Amino acid sequence: MARWAPDARQRLVLAAVDLFGEQGYDDTTVAQIAERAGVTRSTFFRHFGDKRELLSAGQAVLSDLMSEGVESAPPGSSPLTAVAAGLERAAGAMGPVNHDLGPRLTAIVATSTELQERSLLKEAGLAASMSAALARRGVQEAPARLAAEMGVLAFSRGFAAWSQGERTGSDDLARAVAAALAELRAAAASLD
Repeated sequence: MARWAPDARQRLVLAAVDLFGEQGYDDTTVAQIAERAGVTRSTFFRHFGDKRELLSAGQAVLSDLMSEGVESAPPGSSPLTAVAAGLERAAGAMGPVNHDLGPRLTAIVATSTELQERSLLKEAGLAASMSAALARRGVQEAPARLAAEMGVLAFSRGFAAWSQGERTGSDDLARAVAAALAELRAAAASLD
């Protein structure tokens, strides 16, 4: 495989997940990841600042998709309906690779406090992005933040169910996320 192949970024992520699973996150080096992916260390650093970034490789894209979905929701949509539109847009971008990597990434993150903290920061970033998109729609801060946090929780729960099941299509993920959001809505309604 040529070192300049256009799929270097994805190969690096897949190599890292394989190595993290085989020998652990802490015992895996950037050099090993680059070698397994068939690229040089400098190619690794063109795509990622360090090995932690590999586990949040798609965060910026996911954040953008969620925000775009929120912003494109029909005028007058409730905050949660707008968030649901964001979640649906993000789910539409997920495919079989995400389905296969989901459980493996979850297992890797569970082995490291550092990675668990980074995962929480990723979720906070996604919520902040959707909250900002809701604010641009004129939603006040408290309901915007609450809707965004519920959205991230729903996406996380739906993604977990989807990635551990037989379903692989993005429409299956969208249904799993919508079901998780409906469950959270019902739970929130029962709090009074």
